[in-house]
Amino acid sequence: MGMTMAEKIIARAAGVECTKAGDIETVTLDKLMSNDGTTHLTIDMYNNKLKNPKIADVSKLVWIVDHNIPADSPKTAASQKKMRDFAKEHGITFYEGEGVCHQIMMENHVCPGELIFGADSHTCAYGALGAFGTGVGCTDYLYAMVTGTSWLLVPETIRFNLTGKLPEGVYARDLILTIIGKISANGANYKAMEFAGEGLHTLSMADRISVCNLCVEAGAKTALMEVDDIALDYLKEHGREPKACFKSDDDAVFSEVIDIDLSTIQPIVAKPHFVDNVVPASECYGVHIDEAFLGSCNNGRIEDLRAGAAVIKGKKVAPKVRFLVVPASRAVYKQAMQEGLLDIFMEAGAIVMNPNCSVCWGACQGVIGEGETLISTGTRNFKGRAGHKDSFVYLASAATVTASAIAGEITTADRV
Repeated sequence: MGMTMAEKIIARAAGVECTKAGDIETVTLDKLMSNDGTTHLTIDMYNNKLKNPKIADVSKLVWIVDHNIPADSPKTAASQKKMRDFAKEHGITFYEGEGVCHQIMMENHVCPGELIFGADSHTCAYGALGAFGTGVGCTDYLYAMVTGTSWLLVPETIRFNLTGKLPEGVYARDLILTIIGKISANGANYKAMEFAGEGLHTLSMADRISVCNLCVEAGAKTALMEVDDIALDYLKEHGREPKACFKSDDDAVFSEVIDIDLSTIQPIVAKPHFVDNVVPASECYGVHIDEAFLGSCNNGRIEDLRAGAAVIKGKKVAPKVRFLVVPASRAVYKQAMQEGLLDIFMEAGAIVMNPNCSVCWGACQGVIGEGETLISTGTRNFKGRAGHKDSFVYLASAATVTASAIAGEITTADRV
């Protein structure tokens, strides 16, 4: 019997010839990522709970300060100092002020065929490069950090066969929100979401990261995409070689196969307070907004900034609307400067921020107040995600968010 991509990657990491959904395997991790959201807790456990603490392989660790940067309080500053000092003491690869953790990992570290634990739920983004990325809590992260290993229940796989091409003015963000709406927020619980088919080859790397990144919002354990020339070119541009390029066997067993015609996708909005509460963007026309956010690990790449800048060039942000533009990394920020995109946003009245999680994290920059409404390219829209518990968050593509910032109400790019 053949194996899925997820099964093959786990088998490689476990050092076995084959495995199947439902098996439990002991695996060796290729990389371990953690950010300032929880790393201070891991450090406390390492220092105070272990009898003989020792890092198994420090070369596999990547720590990134991205959630609250610059620090927003003395408490945050203390936790980041703890992280900074520990990383320096132990020689851990460390980034601060460089951008959002998943963007940094994709730019500098992820390779096809790897098994990666990240202390952040959106680690499934790494599937865009054919890597099995999955989010873990502090305890699992600590165990992997000190042993180099962990265990995994091999997940079942839902296969998404993509055909056709996204229409003009429709984006990968619309695609993944459509899929989440179709299968629900629990539709892929502890499953791998695998994407393949001729339609996959029409998606850029930015598109692929956007799709894989949000799969956790359907409950997925991981997301995976077949590695093709587009992925290999991206890897080469960033100076890396694949560990292994896997694809599912023809006789692999899937829990479900879903066909998606990309040409049928339309602009989508996820309404409060659930990511699977999706509707055509047209059903939200006229909803007043107080703030718009273009950024995050889902939509802060150069392609997203280009899409937003194309919409807002020569126009102005609506009065009394705050429009936050936050590049996902320093590299994206610099490229956006070179292309004149940041000038376009600032001339329109947008607020351009340093690379970080910003209002997607909801604990620092740009939080919204009671009764306020945000339209966002962030990852989640549950109650209180972006500020006050009695605020409202709508999710949409970079183009729809930018158009809404101009109009002062939810709309799409073709209407401004």
